[in-house]
Amino acid sequence: MKDNSYISKRKFMEELRRYEKGSITRRHFLGTTGLGAATAVMAGALPGLSPSRAFASDIGDRVVLATWPNYHDPANFEMFTDQTGAFTQVNVFGSNEEMLAKLQAGGSGWDVYVPTNYTITTYVEEDLIEPLDLSKLPNYDPAAFDARFSDAGIVDGVVYAVPKNWGTTGMAINTSHNGGAPFESWKEFFDRTMDDFSGRTMVHDYQLTTIGAALNYHGYSFNSIDEAELADAEKLLIDVKPHLFAITSDYQPAMRSGDAWLTICWTGDGKQLNTDIPDIAFALGKEGVSFGVTTTPFPKVRRMLKRPMP
Repeated sequence: MKDNSYISKRKFMEELRRYEKGSITRRHFLGTTGLGAATAVMAGALPGLSPSRAFASDIGDRVVLATWPNYHDPANFEMFTDQTGAFTQVNVFGSNEEMLAKLQAGGSGWDVYVPTNYTITTYVEEDLIEPLDLSKLPNYDPAAFDARFSDAGIVDGVVYAVPKNWGTTGMAINTSHNGGAPFESWKEFFDRTMDDFSGRTMVHDYQLTTIGAALNYHGYSFNSIDEAELADAEKLLIDVKPHLFAITSDYQPAMRSGDAWLTICWTGDGKQLNTDIPDIAFALGKEGVSFGVTTTPFPKVRRMLKRPMP
């Protein structure tokens, strides 16, 4: 009988890399590799393997974080566990709309999450997030942030979210398939997708960046709300769709494996990819570029975090 529980060394290392980059949750990693059952058995026999319960009365044995793929240094999670005894469970999402829907449903189970700044007023209006208790954030200094990045988290003078990251949206290309050169424009990005890069390109399932890039292709503003201009962007995306490898915000695995050669890409991912695979270059389209800020609030449905965050 075939043993379906076997996992090859290669598959194990692929799952480990995905976990380290934040593309999958700890639960998924443990389940896929079979380490979840082993850890439970060993922890039962050897209690010392379990995390410290020194702070269990404050935050329990885990904190659930909802965030974007490849967005955090795993070393920070390990440091958090060392200092509090609580694991960080990472739930990855693909869009702000997906996050909003889960919060509106009231059963997300998240303690902390990382949305884009423009969504904060919506969350406040729908009474989905808590004001931040800044006494529990001793490292937060409002004066350290540019107002463009911090103001979105403040509604009617109340701080609901603090800035985490800011960056641009561009494109990543495996230059080994383009004579060693990156692309320079959104026109080249989409035209080549429908030509020699057909079947090798990815776009975000995050509507804002993908529609914005299509608007830039035509020379329109990334933020256009003109119906005729949006119709042109829509037609372009419909024409491009049959040529896509995938529509996803978790594009690093396919770029790393070589299955995809080109993708819409955020700055941080572009840097990670280029550091690990120098042939993959990050570039901004000359027709236009967007920049965004992610912020960190607490959902109303969270378990109460009484201890100051380290």
